[in-house]
Amino acid sequence: MGSKHPKWNFIYPVNYGFIPNTKAPDGEELDAYVLGVFEPKDEFTGKCIAIIHRTNDNDDKLIVVPKDKNYSDEQIIKMREAVSPRTEVRGLKRDGFLTTHF
Repeated sequence: MGSKHPKWNFIYPVNYGFIPNTKAPDGEELDAYVLGVFEPKDEFTGKCIAIIHRTNDNDDKLIVVPKDKNYSDEQIIKMREAVSPRTEVRGLKRDGFLTTHF
């Protein structure tokens, strides 16, 4: 939350981080947006509820939330539009716990 994109000087309105020990098609760790947490975090453990597929590159984004929260497809799409308007929701995953680092 409030983290700055290292290349494009963009400030994220949500916590944005990565999943350690993973590898995305771009060669970096898998990226993750954390919803339902309203203060900046250095580390967070939660569940992955959706995958966002960016239409302009091969860098998928995971949607991670606290284990006791859930968001509807509509809420995820609205968040996606605010953070990255050129993306589409590829699918939903309703289980699995992940730790993200910022």
